[in-house]
Amino acid sequence: MPSTHWRTQVVRRARRIVVKVGTSALTDDRGQLDVNVVANLAGQLAAVMRNGIGVTLVSSGAVGAGMGELGLSRRPRTLPLLQATAAVGQGQLMRRFHDAFTPFGVKVAQILVTRGDFESRSRYLNIRNTIAALQDLGAVPIINENDSVAVDELRFGDNDVIAAHVTNMVRAEVLVLLTVVDGVLADGQVLDVIEDAQTGAARLPTGATSKLGSGGMGSKLQAAHMVASAGEVAIVANGRTPDILGRLLAGEKLGTLCVPSPNKLSSRRRWIGQASRAAGRIVVDAGAVEALCRKGRSLLPSGVTAVTGSFAKGDTVAIVDARGRVVARGLSNYDAEQVDRIKGLKTTQIARALGDKPYDEVVHRNNMMIL
Repeated sequence: MPSTHWRTQVVRRARRIVVKVGTSALTDDRGQLDVNVVANLAGQLAAVMRNGIGVTLVSSGAVGAGMGELGLSRRPRTLPLLQATAAVGQGQLMRRFHDAFTPFGVKVAQILVTRGDFESRSRYLNIRNTIAALQDLGAVPIINENDSVAVDELRFGDNDVIAAHVTNMVRAEVLVLLTVVDGVLADGQVLDVIEDAQTGAARLPTGATSKLGSGGMGSKLQAAHMVASAGEVAIVANGRTPDILGRLLAGEKLGTLCVPSPNKLSSRRRWIGQASRAAGRIVVDAGAVEALCRKGRSLLPSGVTAVTGSFAKGDTVAIVDARGRVVARGLSNYDAEQVDRIKGLKTTQIARALGDKPYDEVVHRNNMMIL
């Protein structure tokens, strides 16, 4: 299906969008925030809001702003110095956005997040509720990774993935990833559409990031795949193109559009499949893989061959095949010890093994996302 369909039938009709802007798109050659660029972005977002569209902004730039404030010529390489620079820069970043939105009568709000905020179901829902309340108040939620306190195990590492999680969290119809190139390039030409962002990301050279930022085109395609697989549109475009947001939302052919899956996932499945952290693994046989992936069935104990990790009832588990490939994620009806005791059994044998049988399924289809 040509991109015109998605641009006119989905993007033009969107009522909720998430916009992510990277460090390179916000800063000048010295690594300092470009006031004119920030002001221009604020004007575009304010215009979008006047059209009744809910806007959430995911903004990088804290480290770049801190570098400018501290007079640093290179991005810090040690974690303490990087966190200190981000702490200095975050206030500067929000001050610039506050000043840029003020002429349009729009208030701004800061939300700093870590990976743990998305993995916890209650915190995940709290963030979603806060974003909704801010938009009801006419304010723009501005989200950034909390670089000043997050350590490696609590970090996403770049805001592209955070933007994808936020898009799926608020069920925005469109994610716009603003960068400093016109879109995803192939043989020097901008691709109009990408059918499979995950495949596109795998073909990119590894290790390519921007001078000041932490991401690159690979992370943008990863984020685009997360959004597209949930049934929403993602677009990679140049943040320096005049009126880029207004033109995109008018259906103009700009940037690279990632085609969404025809099946929209529920909010719960989006969290299970992409945000929650797997506490353990359940290994399944080929028959179970076929039943899950091809036939849309629940996971029964008869298809389980092994259990790894320690998880409780209700925890997220990764369901893997014999080669260790993750085929699904879901919420387990039993703890790890119970699953180990009933693995390979028929459902009629569960009560004899455990003393009772609260569930036929190890993981119910309604609490599962196929990957």
